[in-house]
Amino acid sequence: MAIRPSAHWRARVDKEATAIAAGTRSPSDAFLSDLFPESLLVATDEALRAFELDMAVLRDQDDAKVFEAIKRVVLVLNEINEDHGGAGYETQEREELCLYIDHTLMDRGIDVPALVARRGISRTEITDDWRDW
Repeated sequence: MAIRPSAHWRARVDKEATAIAAGTRSPSDAFLSDLFPESLLVATDEALRAFELDMAVLRDQDDAKVFEAIKRVVLVLNEINEDHGGAGYETQEREELCLYIDHTLMDRGIDVPALVARRGISRTEITDDWRDW
Protein backbone atom coordinates (compact mmCIF):
# COMPACT_ATOMS: atom_id res chain seq x y z
CA MET A 1 0.00 0.00 0.00
CA ALA A 2 1.26 3.43 -0.92
CA ILE A 3 2.32 5.56 2.02
CA ARG A 4 0.76 9.00 2.03
CA PRO A 5 3.24 11.82 1.44
CA SER A 6 1.71 13.64 4.39
CA ALA A 7 3.02 10.85 6.65
CA HIS A 8 6.55 11.45 5.36
CA TRP A 9 6.19 15.20 5.79
CA ARG A 10 4.93 14.81 9.36
CA ALA A 11 7.87 12.55 10.19
CA ARG A 12 10.29 15.19 8.90
CA VAL A 13 8.60 17.89 11.02
CA ASP A 14 8.71 15.64 14.08
CA LYS A 15 12.39 14.80 13.51
CA GLU A 16 13.23 18.49 13.28
CA ALA A 17 11.27 19.25 16.47
CA THR A 18 13.13 16.46 18.26
CA ALA A 19 16.47 17.89 17.13
CA ILE A 20 15.47 21.34 18.38
CA ALA A 21 14.38 19.90 21.74
CA ALA A 22 17.65 17.97 22.00
CA GLY A 23 19.64 21.11 21.22
CA THR A 24 21.22 19.61 18.10
CA ARG A 25 19.43 22.07 15.85
CA SER A 26 18.93 25.75 16.39
CA PRO A 27 15.34 27.00 16.23
CA SER A 28 16.59 29.71 13.86
CA ASP A 29 17.60 26.96 11.40
CA ALA A 30 14.26 25.18 11.61
CA PHE A 31 11.81 25.57 8.74
CA LEU A 32 9.84 22.36 8.36
CA SER A 33 6.97 23.35 10.64
CA ASP A 34 6.53 26.45 8.47
CA LEU A 35 6.78 24.43 5.25
CA PHE A 36 4.37 21.79 6.55
CA PRO A 37 1.92 23.44 8.97
CA GLU A 38 -0.44 21.14 10.83
CA SER A 39 -3.39 22.43 8.78
CA LEU A 40 -1.67 21.33 5.54
CA LEU A 41 -0.75 17.92 6.95
CA VAL A 42 -4.23 17.19 8.27
CA ALA A 43 -6.06 18.41 5.17
CA THR A 44 -3.74 16.53 2.80
CA ASP A 45 -4.03 13.36 4.84
CA GLU A 46 -7.84 13.60 4.77
CA ALA A 47 -7.87 14.17 0.99
CA LEU A 48 -5.63 11.18 0.39
CA ARG A 49 -7.65 9.00 2.76
CA ALA A 50 -10.78 9.90 0.77
CA PHE A 51 -8.99 8.94 -2.45
CA GLU A 52 -8.05 5.59 -0.93
CA LEU A 53 -11.69 5.02 0.02
CA ASP A 54 -12.79 5.96 -3.51
CA MET A 55 -10.37 3.41 -4.90
CA ALA A 56 -11.41 0.74 -2.39
CA VAL A 57 -15.05 0.83 -3.50
CA LEU A 58 -14.23 0.97 -7.20
CA ARG A 59 -15.93 -2.20 -8.37
CA ASP A 60 -14.37 -2.31 -11.78
CA GLN A 61 -11.59 -0.64 -13.64
CA ASP A 62 -13.76 1.60 -15.79
CA ASP A 63 -11.50 4.39 -17.03
CA ALA A 64 -14.10 7.09 -16.47
CA LYS A 65 -14.57 6.06 -12.83
CA VAL A 66 -10.82 5.95 -12.24
CA PHE A 67 -10.34 9.42 -13.72
CA GLU A 68 -13.29 10.77 -11.70
CA ALA A 69 -11.54 9.59 -8.51
CA ILE A 70 -8.29 11.21 -9.65
CA LYS A 71 -10.14 14.42 -10.50
CA ARG A 72 -11.83 14.51 -7.07
CA VAL A 73 -8.57 14.19 -5.13
CA VAL A 74 -6.74 16.68 -7.35
CA LEU A 75 -9.50 19.30 -6.97
CA VAL A 76 -9.41 18.90 -3.18
CA LEU A 77 -5.61 19.20 -3.21
CA ASN A 78 -6.00 22.36 -5.32
CA GLU A 79 -8.20 23.84 -2.58
CA ILE A 80 -5.74 22.86 0.13
CA ASN A 81 -2.88 24.41 -1.79
CA GLU A 82 -4.90 27.61 -2.31
CA ASP A 83 -5.79 27.69 1.40
CA HIS A 84 -2.04 27.76 2.05
CA GLY A 85 -1.29 30.74 -0.13
CA GLY A 86 -0.74 28.73 -3.30
CA ALA A 87 2.51 27.44 -1.83
CA GLY A 88 1.37 24.38 0.11
CA TYR A 89 2.95 22.02 -2.36
CA GLU A 90 6.37 22.83 -3.76
CA THR A 91 8.11 20.84 -6.48
CA GLN A 92 9.10 17.85 -4.33
CA GLU A 93 5.67 17.66 -2.72
CA ARG A 94 3.95 17.80 -6.12
CA GLU A 95 6.05 14.91 -7.34
CA GLU A 96 5.33 12.92 -4.18
CA LEU A 97 1.59 13.50 -4.51
CA CYS A 98 1.55 12.44 -8.16
CA LEU A 99 3.60 9.35 -7.38
CA TYR A 100 1.27 8.50 -4.50
CA ILE A 101 -1.75 8.71 -6.83
CA ASP A 102 0.01 6.48 -9.35
CA HIS A 103 1.00 3.91 -6.69
CA THR A 104 -2.47 3.91 -5.17
CA LEU A 105 -3.94 3.13 -8.59
CA MET A 106 -1.46 0.31 -9.09
CA ASP A 107 -2.19 -1.04 -5.59
CA ARG A 108 -5.85 -1.23 -6.62
CA GLY A 109 -4.86 -3.31 -9.65
CA ILE A 110 -5.17 -0.54 -12.21
CA ASP A 111 -2.82 -0.99 -15.17
CA VAL A 112 -1.63 2.63 -15.18
CA PRO A 113 0.41 2.42 -18.42
CA ALA A 114 -2.63 0.99 -20.24
CA LEU A 115 -4.96 3.53 -18.60
CA VAL A 116 -2.92 6.53 -19.77
CA ALA A 117 -2.32 4.99 -23.19
CA ARG A 118 -6.08 4.71 -23.74
CA ARG A 119 -6.38 8.39 -22.85
CA GLY A 120 -3.45 9.36 -25.08
CA ILE A 121 -1.37 10.90 -22.31
CA SER A 122 1.85 10.03 -20.55
CA ARG A 123 1.95 8.65 -17.05
CA THR A 124 3.27 11.96 -15.74
CA GLU A 125 0.20 13.78 -17.09
CA ILE A 126 -2.41 11.80 -15.18
CA THR A 127 -3.36 14.76 -12.94
CA ASP A 128 -2.70 17.59 -15.42
CA ASP A 129 -6.29 18.19 -16.56
CA TRP A 130 -7.24 19.44 -13.08
CA ARG A 131 -4.05 20.21 -11.19
CA ASP A 132 -3.23 23.80 -10.22
CA TRP A 133 -0.42 22.99 -7.76
